[in-house]
Amino acid sequence: MEMSRPQLDRTRLAALPRWHVEVKDETGSTNADAAAAAREGAAEGLVVTADAQTAGRGRLGRTWVSPPRAGLAVSVLLRPASDVSGWGWLPLLGGVALAEAVRAVTGLEPALKWPNDLLIGGRKCAGLLAEVPVPGAVVIGIGLNVSLRPEELPETPTGLPATSLLLAGATEADRTALLTALLERLGAHYDAWQAAGGDPDKSGLRDAYLRMCATLGRQVSVMLPGGTTDLTGEAVTVDTEGRLVVRTATGDRPVAAGDVVHLR
Repeated sequence: MEMSRPQLDRTRLAALPRWHVEVKDETGSTNADAAAAAREGAAEGLVVTADAQTAGRGRLGRTWVSPPRAGLAVSVLLRPASDVSGWGWLPLLGGVALAEAVRAVTGLEPALKWPNDLLIGGRKCAGLLAEVPVPGAVVIGIGLNVSLRPEELPETPTGLPATSLLLAGATEADRTALLTALLERLGAHYDAWQAAGGDPDKSGLRDAYLRMCATLGRQVSVMLPGGTTDLTGEAVTVDTEGRLVVRTATGDRPVAAGDVVHLR
């Protein structure tokens, strides 16, 4: 049975504690909207979401566009008190929160592909993008495929085919329930991370991420920033700085940023 595509429930979202949720019928990019608000001095806790996003942005300049009400496009503004050196964990924190929310609402078993993708059954169902629009602020953007049909799926140049919660077998995937669960889990992990001074081990964040990361233990190819170098080897862990550690023929190499392909 095909999922219906109702609008987000503004009343339910407005009642959420700690978050100030702005729901738009349509926008170009929720990340761009949240970034603009950050530059204008908006407080931590602003959440921008839209029923339709026409110019969403993913990593490496890619686009993320979905039919109206078929996906969840949301951006969250945070102003961490911890040292900026640990902020690389924030997109990973967002991934953990998203995976937990999807599991809680749908019963599906998602996994995380380092650094910014959520997978279900080995297919890409969501992407995350973290940006620092102004010193002291971070915007975490998430695009989740909820009820897209096969002909509506985006192209995925990472090599992994796309999917949606509907196609992965979810019989219930209310977008308002998903967003509510996401913000609850995001808040809990963010509070623990902040209380630990941004320490991913003391907060439990690193352990949670390692348990969910489908990249670890696999042979991977990593295209490093600039597109000039390929790094191939086994992904063995994610270190305390959030970097993927790849075991190559010449030793272990930590990767802070790159486009990862799971090799078959």
